[in-house]
Amino acid sequence: MTSDPHRNQPVLAAGRKLPGAAGAVILLHGRGASAEDILTLASEFDHPELAYLAPQAAGHSWYPYSFLAPIQQNEPWLTSALNKLGKTVDEISHAGIARERIVLAGFSQGACLASEFVARNAARYAGLIAFSGGLIGPPGTEFRYAGTLGGTPAFFGGADPDPHVPWQRVNESASVLTALGAEVLLRRYPGLPHTINQEEIEEGRRLIARAFSPTVNAAQ
Repeated sequence: MTSDPHRNQPVLAAGRKLPGAAGAVILLHGRGASAEDILTLASEFDHPELAYLAPQAAGHSWYPYSFLAPIQQNEPWLTSALNKLGKTVDEISHAGIARERIVLAGFSQGACLASEFVARNAARYAGLIAFSGGLIGPPGTEFRYAGTLGGTPAFFGGADPDPHVPWQRVNESASVLTALGAEVLLRRYPGLPHTINQEEIEEGRRLIARAFSPTVNAAQ
């Protein structure tokens, strides 16, 4: 369906099945990549008690143009991508896992999508992990969102300079989410290529450990 290109795309899974999981992590791939690619972060994060879900974008891209392009240029793909992510969150919730036990994580285009979804759907989540990404919209956008993130832990990391994701937008996004009530950790990596480094993976692992350790300990 051209008006909703991501609607019937598959969602890959790893780790625990949803009904028996201590929580869930949604992993969102970047442009030109795949759900299989980003799902390898499940073993890197090393929390087998969690369910990991990775939606696949149609044509390996969540939206066709830069996340800095005018919003309308990326429609209907952007709205379809946000809806796909929303349906994935709903699927997890229907399995008995509340939003405060869901982490949204992504790289590049996937990090932009995760950040935008969390800002537009403010609630207390287990966490947001944005590897080289930020809020979606052209330079000069006044980011206005309703609601509160209620102390949601968030990690923003990225290269500077980055040819795809300007550090200014990463920094701006961290500030916007802080104003919404997130507890944000921001890390800048000068000279890093447009990729995820080991230090960022460690930060993601620590965020997840802090988010779920009370749940895990209670279950033991």
